[in-house]
Amino acid sequence: MNVTLEKTSEVSAKLNVSIEENDYKDKVVKELKEIGKKHAIPGFRQGHVPFGELNRRFGKQVTSDVINNEVYDAVIGYIRDNKLAVLGEPIPVEVKELDLKNEKDFSFSYELALVPEINVTLDKDVHLPYYNIEVSEDMINEQDKNFRERFGAQVPGEEVEANSLVKGSIMELDEAGNVKTSDDAIQMINGIVAPMYFKDKAEADKFIGKKVNDKVVFNPWKTCEGNAAELSSMLGVDKSKAADIKGDFELSISEIIVLRPAELGQELYDNVLGKDKATTEEEYRNALKDMIARELSRNSEMLFRVDTEKAMMEKYGDMELPVEILKKWLIRRNDELNDANIDEEYAKMEQGLKWQLIKERIGEICQIKIEEQDLIGHAKMIASMQFAQYGMTNMDDDTLTDYAKRILADKNYRPRIVEEVGDIKLFAAVKEAVTINAENVTLDKFKEIATKQ
Repeated sequence: MNVTLEKTSEVSAKLNVSIEENDYKDKVVKELKEIGKKHAIPGFRQGHVPFGELNRRFGKQVTSDVINNEVYDAVIGYIRDNKLAVLGEPIPVEVKELDLKNEKDFSFSYELALVPEINVTLDKDVHLPYYNIEVSEDMINEQDKNFRERFGAQVPGEEVEANSLVKGSIMELDEAGNVKTSDDAIQMINGIVAPMYFKDKAEADKFIGKKVNDKVVFNPWKTCEGNAAELSSMLGVDKSKAADIKGDFELSISEIIVLRPAELGQELYDNVLGKDKATTEEEYRNALKDMIARELSRNSEMLFRVDTEKAMMEKYGDMELPVEILKKWLIRRNDELNDANIDEEYAKMEQGLKWQLIKERIGEICQIKIEEQDLIGHAKMIASMQFAQYGMTNMDDDTLTDYAKRILADKNYRPRIVEEVGDIKLFAAVKEAVTINAENVTLDKFKEIATKQ
């Protein structure tokens, strides 16, 4: 078998493959004999089918399959052995049925979309902006307030406050404003509502200042904008009927539960930060500041990535691509693409493809490598954040590691984590290689900058 490369442009090539009978004959014989051994053929004992009969029945298909497999393996082997950087897959120049009756030797050609050469420069002469968001006292106070409420206590209250839960019987009213007594009347004896979560502020305000034994007329439908699930839970009715209930109800208050925020002290510090991570208010507030800074740094990092992509694309994004070959490849691998819509669809993905190629080149320059421990560390961070959403902020390392390994075992989730870790390493390497023009900005200023970008 002979394989030769013919460059058709700087970013495209053609692989020509010539195959002779001696290149595939023995494998065809072997495949036919295997069929005779493994398959029962009417009129013959298994394993005793004459070769001529096997060839008559299966020879054409087996020969065609063997030739195609041998040729494709030769193409892939040539690409691998010669370290050709190829986009997508080799595209057959012509697809036709082999004339095995009259020919024994065959020639095939494949189009290759080659990765363009991208001469990316990363050194201190390259300047990129980075915006650090300042943590204000108001932010710390707000975070403290949230944690105090989260770890506060629910206690009986004398009157309804903004964050109170209200318990009591909820009775449907008729058009005249009287409690309905008919058999179909909706009555929730042990009802509970949370005005703080009402979508309609006017409905929530009806409860503020009310006391036990007071009665409040309100409209459940307005409190949740007709959400069937919420109405079903509030009124104890079937979800399929809930959204149609738009009338007023009367709630007779039997109990008021108010939230009393946690007091500053060791119990709060331990609940928020972990055992003995802070022992004074100053240490606690400094820890909150660091916590907020870490959260805000994600926004800084996201904008840095946007700025980096923009700068790199402006400098290197005019690369030549093997457009026509790529379009053919995309059509072959996606049933929804065809000659009529490929131009429009390719235009949507071209910038993304160029950026991906630039990223890969940066990765090569910076020698980015992703180890399993990198993936576990990132998955542990994800696990920690998920636990924190449910108030579990002090999970031990063994639990986080076990959860992280289960995340990575998900074949659908793992590639996403690999990509995230790769991006983290890549942009960290870019920061080290170039000159970062860092600037401290307020959150409002950062939003203004980010909006422009």
